[in-house]
Amino acid sequence: MSAAAAIDSAPAPRVLVIDDEPHIRKFIDISLRSQGYRTLLAATGQEGLSMLGGKGADIVVLDLGLPDRDGEDVLKELRRWSRVPVIVLTVRSDEEGKVALLDAGANDYVTKPFGIEELMARIRAFLRVSGLRSETGPIYDDGNLHIDLPQREVKLQGQVVTLTRKEFALLALLVEQAGRLVPQPQLLKEVWGPTHEEDAHYLRILVGKLRNKLGDDASAPTYIVTEPGVGLRFVGKERI
Repeated sequence: MSAAAAIDSAPAPRVLVIDDEPHIRKFIDISLRSQGYRTLLAATGQEGLSMLGGKGADIVVLDLGLPDRDGEDVLKELRRWSRVPVIVLTVRSDEEGKVALLDAGANDYVTKPFGIEELMARIRAFLRVSGLRSETGPIYDDGNLHIDLPQREVKLQGQVVTLTRKEFALLALLVEQAGRLVPQPQLLKEVWGPTHEEDAHYLRILVGKLRNKLGDDASAPTYIVTEPGVGLRFVGKERI
């Protein structure tokens, strides 16, 4: 197969739109599909999180004014287990409010009322940057270990494993990037904050506790591999 044929056969990027206003969802949906995108539509924050967890998406368009929970809370929850690009739709026009959204994990924002061409241009820009890499649903299961990131549920041999907030945050970072080496500074920054990028001992202690709960042997790891002085890698193989 030629390179051009391989590109042509790749699935169209999938955009998840989370907005409680039916006319806005329809407007964005029609515009996206007319450009060849696949769409997922959600009217509530929880519905959107469930769709992202179960079906995956290449990019999320998130409205802040949702009926079941604040859109910023949805964004923070999403960021606990996903790195998918998020464009926020907001009526906030003040600099402080926009900065708060970016700090909460948004990649970009579009102020309401917005022009559809502006939104489409921003979506195209993020998809170019991400190389159109579709994010699969963040659920891992090899028959022994089951990890459901959206539901924040971990089971070992069918028994629930109770993790602390930081233990789960570390596991989520690794599983979401399964197979990839995640650098130590990134792990420290995302789990403890930007002032702890040099505190490697924090990470060693947390990894030890997490391995113990997952029944993972550091000398012959099944799930979490340490690259000394570099970072960590999740290497488990899902059941086929």
